[in-house]
Parts: sequence; structure tokens; C-alpha cells
Amino acid sequence: MPRGCLECCIKCLGGIPYPSLIATILLYAGVALFCGCGHEALSGTVTILQNYFEVVRGPVDSLDVFTMIDIIKYVIYGIASAFFVYGILLMVEGFFTSGAIKDLYGDFKITTCGRCVSAWFIMLTYIFMLAWLGVTAFTSLPVFMYFNIWTICQNTTILEGATLCLDPRQYGIVPIGEGKTVCAGSEKFYKMCESNELDMTFHLFICALAGAGAAVIAMIHYLMVLSANWAYVKDACRMQKYEDIKSKEEQELHDIHSTRSKERLNAYT
Repeated sequence: MPRGCLECCIKCLGGIPYPSLIATILLYAGVALFCGCGHEALSGTVTILQNYFEVVRGPVDSLDVFTMIDIIKYVIYGIASAFFVYGILLMVEGFFTSGAIKDLYGDFKITTCGRCVSAWFIMLTYIFMLAWLGVTAFTSLPVFMYFNIWTICQNTTILEGATLCLDPRQYGIVPIGEGKTVCAGSEKFYKMCESNELDMTFHLFICALAGAGAAVIAMIHYLMVLSANWAYVKDACRMQKYEDIKSKEEQELHDIHSTRSKERLNAYT
């Protein structure tokens, strides 16, 4: 490889904001895991409710559990699209901030607008971090529900003769007036416990919870990176102002010295 090409590659690699890159990869991985596994887990929940609990979809204008699941799916589509764009914006901001710091004395200058953009990203990332904390707490609810169902299925094989029932009304899935209880000893109960839908849906919700947790960690990582960049940019702005004032004073001293030299030369002549 020619020396010039090697130096160019090293310069390009040195300009990559690796902390922002790591945070972006973690964010994309977490969002992809949450959205993909969450979507499939919701589809599995619909299958379980229809096949084993005989929950029927209501009219189009009614707000039942199936309508809420459809709304959550659309929210998942929006989350995937929004954070794909937001990750790109944060990555671009990391490139420009790194360039502003490294090329402080070059052609690129740090502007007030750039500092405002960095502060705006810090505030927005903090809000998104709180939002992902709420999503993580919300995702833990179906994990808890399916863990209870899985535990009941396991206990039926250990405790013979025990009367254990699953009632979706306990979780607010169906109205109080509808009795959709499935108890141990029935054919539907054993089919549900032995089905792949229950096991797969439970593990998909766990993966979705892990993805939401990864997104929270990515937001925290972004906050650290953005805060560090903000501090560097602020110090760099002060240094830039100091260098401008110093250069101006040196130019003024040079002009004064030149003027006095001319006056002395005129006095001798």
C-alpha cells in the first residue's frame, strides 16, 4: 500500500467518533431486538388468546385487547423508524463535534448554532432515556404475566390433583363479565402448556425486555458522549476566543512598533 494511501486511511480512521459509533450500534441492536421480538410476541399472544382462551375479537369500533395489541404494533413501527433516524443524527453530530475539536485552528470554526445543537441533543437524549425506562417497565408486565402462566404449567406436573386455573380477567385482558378461565385437568390447559406458542412468546417477551434495556444503556452512553463533547466544545470555544484576542493584541503591538519606527526614521531624516 502506498504511503499516501496509508496515511489517508489512518487519518480517516482517526476521525471516526468511536464512542458515538459504539452507542449507535448498541441503540440499533436494542431497538431491533425490542421491535422484532415484541411484534412477534404480540402476535403469539393473539394466537394464545384465540386458540386456548376463546377470546373473540370485538366490533371494529370497540376497544378490546386485540385493538390495543394492534395499536402497540403500530407504535413499534414508529419506534423503529424514529430511532433509526435519530441514531443517524447522533452519529452525524458526533462526526461534526469531533471535527470541530480537531480542526479548531483550521477552516472549520465552532459556531453558536453548533453549541445550541449539541445542547438540544443532550436534552432530547435525556427525554428519550426516560421514555425508554418507561418502555422497559411496561415490557416487564407481560414478562411477569407469562412467567406466572409458565409457573402454573410447571406446578401441574409436580402437584398432582391441585386445582390451578388461569383467568385472563386477573390481568385486565377481558372484561369482568366474561368468564374465560382455563383450569388444570382440561384439554385446553394441557395443550396450551405443551404448545410452542406459550414457550416461544414467553422467551420473545424476555428478548424484547432485554432490547429495551439495551436501548436504555445506549441512551445513557449517548448522554455521556454528548456531555463530554459539550464540555470539549465549550473549552475549545474559550481557547479560540483567547487565541483571537492574543492574535489581535500581537497585531496591535506590531502596528505600534512599526509606527514608532517610522516616526524615528522621519525624525532622523
